[in-house]
Amino acid sequence: MAQASVHVAGQQHPIKLYLVVWGWLFVLSTCSYLVDYFDIHGYLRWFLILLFMVLKAGLIVAVFMHMAWERLALMYAILVPPVLVLVFVGIMVFESDYTHVTRLTFFGMGP
Repeated sequence: MAQASVHVAGQQHPIKLYLVVWGWLFVLSTCSYLVDYFDIHGYLRWFLILLFMVLKAGLIVAVFMHMAWERLALMYAILVPPVLVLVFVGIMVFESDYTHVTRLTFFGMGP
């Protein structure tokens, strides 16, 4: 009887949830492959590939890593640092153009 009460106290997720997430992962992966199949080029290609990648990663983290059921403080502790890293990378990309132009201006074009 003690085992039954321990088993009931644990949180159980319905199998349907996991099957739906697997279905969505299959659909998103298919869309990602279709980008290559239809031979899409340029910024649209990279935008679509990155979009499908982020959506798949979000589903995996939310459901299979049980992040959707965690406290908000833990979600912030895990999700905010990568977002800040991306913001800093974006700042460095804009700064790199300025640095390149400044070097060409003051040090010349080179040999």
